[in-house]
Amino acid sequence: RMDQALLLVRNELPAPGLNLAARSGSCHQCLYQLLAFVPPSNESLRKPGTASVMVDTQHPLTLLLNSSVGDRDLCKIQYHFGEFGNYSLVVKTLSTSNQTVSCDLIINEGPINSYLPILFAFLVYMGILALLIAGRLLMKIDPVRNWVYKKLNPRATDRMINSELGSPNTTDSINCDPAPQLWSSGSRQRLRSLDTFRGLSLVIMVFVNYGGGKYWFFKHESWNGKLHFPSALFSRFVFIMGTSIALALGSMLRWGSSKWKMLRKIIWRSFVLILLGIIVVNPNYCLGPLSWDNLRIPGVLQRLGFTYLVVAALELLFTRADSGTWEGRFPALQDILPYWPQWIFILVLETIWLCLTFLLPVPDCPSGYLGPGGIGDFGKYPNCTGGAAGYIDRLLLGEKHMYQHPSSGVIYQSTMPYDPEGILGTINSIVMAFLGLQAGKITLFYKDQPKQIMSRFIIWGIVMGVISAILTKCSKEEGFIPINKNLWSISYVTTMSCFAFILLLLIYYLVDVKKWWSGAPFLYPGMNSILVYIGHQVFANYFPFKWKMQDSQSHAEHLTQNLIATTLWVIISYILYRKRIFWKI
Repeated sequence: RMDQALLLVRNELPAPGLNLAARSGSCHQCLYQLLAFVPPSNESLRKPGTASVMVDTQHPLTLLLNSSVGDRDLCKIQYHFGEFGNYSLVVKTLSTSNQTVSCDLIINEGPINSYLPILFAFLVYMGILALLIAGRLLMKIDPVRNWVYKKLNPRATDRMINSELGSPNTTDSINCDPAPQLWSSGSRQRLRSLDTFRGLSLVIMVFVNYGGGKYWFFKHESWNGKLHFPSALFSRFVFIMGTSIALALGSMLRWGSSKWKMLRKIIWRSFVLILLGIIVVNPNYCLGPLSWDNLRIPGVLQRLGFTYLVVAALELLFTRADSGTWEGRFPALQDILPYWPQWIFILVLETIWLCLTFLLPVPDCPSGYLGPGGIGDFGKYPNCTGGAAGYIDRLLLGEKHMYQHPSSGVIYQSTMPYDPEGILGTINSIVMAFLGLQAGKITLFYKDQPKQIMSRFIIWGIVMGVISAILTKCSKEEGFIPINKNLWSISYVTTMSCFAFILLLLIYYLVDVKKWWSGAPFLYPGMNSILVYIGHQVFANYFPFKWKMQDSQSHAEHLTQNLIATTLWVIISYILYRKRIFWKI
């Protein structure tokens, strides 16, 4: 099968036989898992004992062979098997006098290169990009441009952006899309870099949710550590939502909107987002008609909705219509000092997270446990998945109202339900959105000063990176607080914020400062993010987003299907953009 190889074990040793066990290289402090019993050789027939097993090819494995009696370790082999490879492990005696045993791994049939489809897809998209660039250059030639305009008579897209999207009236509302009206008070020009940032994160999220070609690095990390693509996507969405809140609220106040009216809209939008997440985008539909007995309460949209409610209300409470001016003693801190009550609130929230995480007593689990349970930590705490975070969700929500298939179940074989969008982690998603809010304030306070904006993005990125290095000790597992997307640990938040500030800086420089890039094609889904997100979930199993494959064990077919489905949503968002259709809550 996909991500597997065949291993044939040939045992030339006499009785009593061997036990073959394995441990994944991505499984920290895990117990060895028994793969097979290998019978002893038949000395009378001179026939070795054999056993065939399927081994995982996604991560390096450590194979352990020991005697089935006495538990004597005979050999240990570390190897990264290749997909669809055929291997033999020959166990024999080198010397009968001292009972020296050799274990030789032989490649019977070489594995395939499962990464070639990615290279081919990359070349195809680069070819399309080259054609688009060539077309853009041709359009700069007057005769060619005049001929195309005569044939197609396209709409003036830039005029459309500025007139339709860049000039809100007093009835315009705060957008928790999260794609709000982002205006500069001087030019009233939409800040395209934010839509591009959001769209980039959303397009990759759609691709990953559709399967990511079934490649392991497009899946969430089982527990601590490596930051795969999926680990950064939701956090970027939360970050840019915070940035959008700052710009939208500032715009609304400058246009004279009432704070009470804005608060009502904030509450309504949060309620709608949470309701959409529970009723429309709920993974428990795969169990049949939705019922309260198995309704998953937490979720992506639910967390976005609640985070939006807290951060937007916090900003509304302390923001002012003239937030672009500051006459205090420290002008370099004008985007921080006027909002010191907000920082106090966030620090209190983070203190609550730390206290609950490390001090809350959890039955049958050590205090401050941050592990995956299952076979992790040598199997000492199998039912402690997520520590306090998992315990709080099970206590307040109930096991049936949580996510039933956490990523820790694959490698660590944990059996307890655990929800990565649970209650405790929501505290740190609020912190993440607040850091995004800070990016929005920087843009407001230093509008028309791109050097100041970019320098502050760099400073914030460095600060967040240093905090992450201290919390993790630059280690995957040995830090004070490891990077963990499932827990939304504070080190995960600071690390993702570091990357978000740097990425936003690059996009802002390319799109809004130098205007070397229009933001296409990511700009279009970024301006219709809620529609694209909900649409790709609702229509995930419908043609043309999905069809029956000829070979379901082929990365190439999965990758083709997932890329086509993702590209279709980009095209749909472009068509809606051209028709000036933008779905906002």
